[in-house]
Amino acid sequence: MKLGILGGGAWGTALAQTAAKGGQALLWAIEDDVITAVNRIHQNPIYLPGVELDPEIRATGNFSDLADCDAWLVATPAQHMRAVLERMPCPEMPLVLCAKGIEESSGALLHEVAKDVCPSSPVAVLSGPTFADEVAKGFPTAVTLAAEDLKLAERLRKRIARPEFRIYVSDDVTGAEIGGAVKNVLAIACGVVEGKGLGQNARAALIARGFAEMSRFGLACGAKKETLAGLSGLGDLVLTCSSTSSRNYSLGVGIGQGRPAHELLSNRRTVAEGAFTAPVLARISRERGVDMPIVNAVDALIAGRADVDKVLDELLSRPPRAEGA
Repeated sequence: MKLGILGGGAWGTALAQTAAKGGQALLWAIEDDVITAVNRIHQNPIYLPGVELDPEIRATGNFSDLADCDAWLVATPAQHMRAVLERMPCPEMPLVLCAKGIEESSGALLHEVAKDVCPSSPVAVLSGPTFADEVAKGFPTAVTLAAEDLKLAERLRKRIARPEFRIYVSDDVTGAEIGGAVKNVLAIACGVVEGKGLGQNARAALIARGFAEMSRFGLACGAKKETLAGLSGLGDLVLTCSSTSSRNYSLGVGIGQGRPAHELLSNRRTVAEGAFTAPVLARISRERGVDMPIVNAVDALIAGRADVDKVLDELLSRPPRAEGA
């Protein structure tokens, strides 16, 4: 099975590295310097510096080169996925969605976006606790691969999985997506705690209460509790809420140190998806009557409606409640 990987950033490159161990891997990128570096020196110094890539990986900027692939791993940023898919003839081959987020303009989950643009394509979601550089270096990693068609999920698992890249299949596409989207917003909040110097107790409490928010929202959207408590939910939440290797966490650190969110975002070449997910997630949760105070606080910080001291005061002054409520 030949795999096409859409997106030449760190995650797309890491996925190409993993895919190349089991067969052919074609990496599609928009940046000419990325394409040249991957093909000539087998590196991606812009997005994944210091990692030697499998020489079998070939990079291209032409959509037509992807036509003979058997499946596409779509690793473009969440807010650009629709535009990328609309630029190419919709395939009937499987689309494995590897980005994490909610489309800001529509409020749609990414599998809904893919089905809207490519209705004839089977869709799966790959999500879990993954830092791209560790995956590319072959460090042990475990992820969730979710598809409504479990036979499709199993076929894809056999092609993509490696001993060091362990895949667990699921039929809960919604749950796998919601975990990956919500954790990005909560990671910003945990970064704020770090940047503000509030200590490890506060960060641990925020992770726990953030997981409660993720669970409430996920269950309201039809996700399964075990998915939210698994790799694509709690597992990914713990990883991205505890390391500056997370783009969302590092964004939060800067905000906690007093820098405006718009300034931090304008200086980035890479994407912190949580900054785009926060406002739409806050809106949808209000519409559905789901209480998500941490998400609302991050939304306020990103939009510049409040500073860190104000949102902290609002969170700490909330009335006590039963933990399971």
